[in-house]
Amino acid sequence: MKNQQTYSAYLNTRRLYIYIVMIIITALAVVPIYVMLINATRSTEQINTGISLIPGGNLFYNWNALTSRGFQIWQGFFNSAFIAVFSTLFTVYFSAMTAYGVHIYNFPGKKVLWTAILIIMMLPASLAFIGFYQFMSKLHLLDNYIPLIIPSICTASTVMFIRQYMQSILSKELIEAARIDGAGEIRIFNTIVLPVLTPALSAQAIFAFVASWNNFFTPFVLISTQKKYTLPMLVQALRGDIYRTEYGGIYLGIAVSIVPILIFYAFMSRFIISGVASGGVKE
Repeated sequence: MKNQQTYSAYLNTRRLYIYIVMIIITALAVVPIYVMLINATRSTEQINTGISLIPGGNLFYNWNALTSRGFQIWQGFFNSAFIAVFSTLFTVYFSAMTAYGVHIYNFPGKKVLWTAILIIMMLPASLAFIGFYQFMSKLHLLDNYIPLIIPSICTASTVMFIRQYMQSILSKELIEAARIDGAGEIRIFNTIVLPVLTPALSAQAIFAFVASWNNFFTPFVLISTQKKYTLPMLVQALRGDIYRTEYGGIYLGIAVSIVPILIFYAFMSRFIISGVASGGVKE
């Protein structure tokens, strides 16, 4: 009985430590966003006085300061959404197709190809950016959305994640059974494999969408026409001379730019949770 009480006290203490760590991590993630939202409602003078946890009354003034000086917020929304949506679709679909090919088929050089994918994943993307810019310039694709969408058609990290997920959940016998029934390879991939991969695809879709939406450097280098600016580029433009004192407007612009990310995450996380729950039940 004493040993059981000691073990129970140990579990309670351990659980308390876990809760404390989770609360700290949650605070580190939530507090900066909350402060940003609060600053979006405060005036520049109030922001300069220091951090506050109480909302201000300058939200409409900041919105007018944000939209009345050439900040094309809806155009930026459309541009960012166009790039992020197509980039995410291409990344998830074709990366899953690549992972499926590497996982299912046996062909000469398979191990070499997989090693090359792992090496590419470890290399920083900025390493080849100068060559990428020169290549796009020779193709006359500068100031165009194509270099922002097409290169994401297959991402090494996404391929690795989906392939590892396939190894743990996708049965090759299921693929063979579909082939015996006369299904083609494309049909097998679209109607059988993709539904099985829903949790993994949802997780990677979140990462791909957030990365594309927040991407500032690549559009900043490639895009020169102001009507084609993405939302992060427009937010960066707020640091110009006419906005240097309107910190409330700057915070409001940043707050507006993260709303689609929060909505997309809230929508896709539902599929992740349902997929994990259904995958934990064996039929």
